[in-house]
This record gives sequence, C-alpha cells and structure tokens, in this order.
Amino acid sequence: MAEAERIIGTPDNPEAEHTDEGGSTAADAAVNAGTGKRKILALVGVAVVAYLLDLVSKLIVVAKLEHQPPIDIIGDWLQFRALRNPGAAFGFGEAFTVIFTIIAAGVIVVVIRLARKLYSLPWAIALGLLLGGALGNLTDRIFRAPGVFEGAVVDFIAPKHFAVFNLADSAIVCGGILIVILSFKGLDPDGTVHKD
Repeated sequence: MAEAERIIGTPDNPEAEHTDEGGSTAADAAVNAGTGKRKILALVGVAVVAYLLDLVSKLIVVAKLEHQPPIDIIGDWLQFRALRNPGAAFGFGEAFTVIFTIIAAGVIVVVIRLARKLYSLPWAIALGLLLGGALGNLTDRIFRAPGVFEGAVVDFIAPKHFAVFNLADSAIVCGGILIVILSFKGLDPDGTVHKD
C-alpha cells in the first residue's frame, strides 16, 4: 500500500503531542491548531450562507409564489414553481418523510464529527455545503405542515424535464460532487494526499 503524502503546512498527526526531540515545537502545535480552527470556521461560514440562502428563498416562495402560476425564467426551460415535497428527490418515498428527517439529522452528525479532524479547505467547503443543505431541508421537515418531523420540503426550481428542487438540494449535490472529486484526487479531510 502506498504511503500518504502530507500537504505542506498541515500536521503529520493532528492529535499527536509535539515534542522538541521530534523537531516539533509548541509554535508548530499552535500553528496547526490555528489552521484547523480556520478550516472549521470556513465550514461553518459556508454552511451558514447555504442555510440562509435556502431559508430566505423558501420564505419568499411561500409568501409570493405559492398558489400562483409558475414564473418563466428561461422560457419554459426553467421556471419557478412552488411545490411541497414530502418525499425525497424526484418525489420518491412520500410515505417515508420521518426516515428522510432521520437521514438529514445523521448527515449533520457525521459532518460535525468529521470537522474535528479537518485540515483541508476544499473539504471544509464541501462539508459546509452538505451541512447547510441538510439543515435547510431538516428545518422544513421539522417546522412545516403537516407536522413535526413530517413536514413537506418547499421546492421551487423547475427545469424542463427534470425534478423540482431547492437551494438546499443544490448545496447538497454540489457538496457531494466536490467530495467525489476530492476522493478521486486522493485528498483526505485531514489534509493527507494519497498518490494511489
């Protein structure tokens, strides 16, 4: 198995104690801790922006577009059309709303756990998108009708011949695509790069 290469500026082992004998200093530990904190701040910043954009867009859609005819954005190729979706993407699984709520909560827990060992800015962005999107849709599941943990998600972006979705879905998909790209490049959340 090929050895992992470390990106310059990231710690060899974020959890290891640094000693003067090994060539590491207290200053190195402080720099590494600062780097990790900056990545977590980036993750939180991306998540907050994604969440707020989703929340504000849904508030506008519910107030202005629900029970109204669709708005053509690019002819009939792209419309804004309010839709309440109790299921997953493409309208599947409408009877499993509670399960989708649990999955969204699980994604949030996993992202928070990964954040503790985060030393990669691209991973911080990807995880921030996932976290913001999951929180956006989870907010709908908890607070919208018909009830707590059974709420229907507000979707409104309607491309022709495609599913209607929202900004939270977009953030989740973009975060997922970025994670796949980073994985293929061999970049791990802790900053290590694998040659293979």
